[in-house]
Amino acid sequence: TQYGDGDEKKGDHDANVRDCATSKPSGQQQRNRKKSGGGTIGPLGFTGSRQNAKVLQVINVHKCDQLFRELATNAHLGRLVAKLAGWKHGARLAQDQIWAKPPGSPPLTYHRDSPYFMFAPSSVVTVWVAFDDMVDELGPLVYVRGSHKWGEGRVGSAGTFFQRDGGVSLLRSAAEREGLNFDEDVEFVSMAGLLAGGISIHDGRCWHGSGSNRSECNPRRGLGLHFVPAEVRFTADAAKSRLWRRYVEPCMESGQDVGDIELPEDDFPIVWTP
Repeated sequence: TQYGDGDEKKGDHDANVRDCATSKPSGQQQRNRKKSGGGTIGPLGFTGSRQNAKVLQVINVHKCDQLFRELATNAHLGRLVAKLAGWKHGARLAQDQIWAKPPGSPPLTYHRDSPYFMFAPSSVVTVWVAFDDMVDELGPLVYVRGSHKWGEGRVGSAGTFFQRDGGVSLLRSAAEREGLNFDEDVEFVSMAGLLAGGISIHDGRCWHGSGSNRSECNPRRGLGLHFVPAEVRFTADAAKSRLWRRYVEPCMESGQDVGDIELPEDDFPIVWTP
């Protein structure tokens, strides 16, 4: 089961998204509730069965929840991101995403964030906020050290976000393109030990992923905040994205330059300027 944002847009990671402001238990969840005797369903709809568990994704929850909006547009976070990235004009929120893994859910494949954001300048910084204590069995976020310096190489696609091989196929291919021995030269850095409320920050070009949730009954929840430079404009590639195309298609159909489109503040709020 997956959920979408308050505007009913579909994210590039998966087409099965619904409005997070109006979502109700799916038919399968209701059937599971009946099978379990009508008892209380736990976090993320967990019924006690780890079979066929799926990762939940909520895109742009800041559009339909004020507390999330306050977190996503926090000026202190925006200033920190802009300073780390060297953005002279400030930071803008491009998108937020909740990734929530019930027990038994699969790995999230190793990927880069930047290719999913069709803006110029192309720089992206992600702030990841832990909602649970990240012990190893929950499948915490894992980075590949130094991979933000790798060439463009493989970036993946929406259809490969969940893989049964531990999510390393694209990463292995990217490492080999860099002339690296995957088993000897690739160094992983796990965020295991990060406590609920803690954050990690990464460059959008950094390869990262996460393992399956191997726990018996504990959820693994986190929020990714994707920031871009305050002055960004869309690129023509935005027309290829289910998430961004509605902003650029009218302009492109009329023959206008997408670079002239100003991003709407409600959807892409500037969170800090110097």
